[in-house]
Amino acid sequence: MNINIETERLLLRELRSSDLEGMFELDSNPNVHKYLGNKPIKTKAESKIILDSVLQQYQNRGIGRFAVIEKASGDFVGWSGIRLNTEYNMNGFTKYYDIGYRLIERFWNKGYATESGKASLDYAFNTMKLSEIFATTEVNNQASHNALLKIGLNYIEDFYFKQEQLNLRWYALKNPNL
Repeated sequence: MNINIETERLLLRELRSSDLEGMFELDSNPNVHKYLGNKPIKTKAESKIILDSVLQQYQNRGIGRFAVIEKASGDFVGWSGIRLNTEYNMNGFTKYYDIGYRLIERFWNKGYATESGKASLDYAFNTMKLSEIFATTEVNNQASHNALLKIGLNYIEDFYFKQEQLNLRWYALKNPNL
């Protein structure tokens, strides 16, 4: 997979094995995992499993989350992008594309979730030609809720995700070009 998306301040590209340190910084932070079931990882080995899973998604599904790189510094910011979900029944859906993002805490409140989300949505609709995209966020995660609305998704409803015991919000957007 070869993704190179450029925004005003960010580069989005495929995740690479060399992103392990950044992925560990991201997913070992309890604040990052506050609305993700409070299960931050503890080791780089756990981070490698997550990274390898995304690399495998590229091979098996043709898509997976993208690395987000800050252009000014070259720093790994986190990930953003599209994923084909097949693992869970999520609000009645078992195979669907979703958009999401997860950023290292020091990059919060800079608009990077919105900026990378808009670029990912553009990729989903104009390059992949998806007919619809979905998203979820934990009901108390107001920042993520706001970012999803800013990129254009529509809040649909709240639901309970039994597998992770989380109260989530469901979002959707149809491709306006189809």
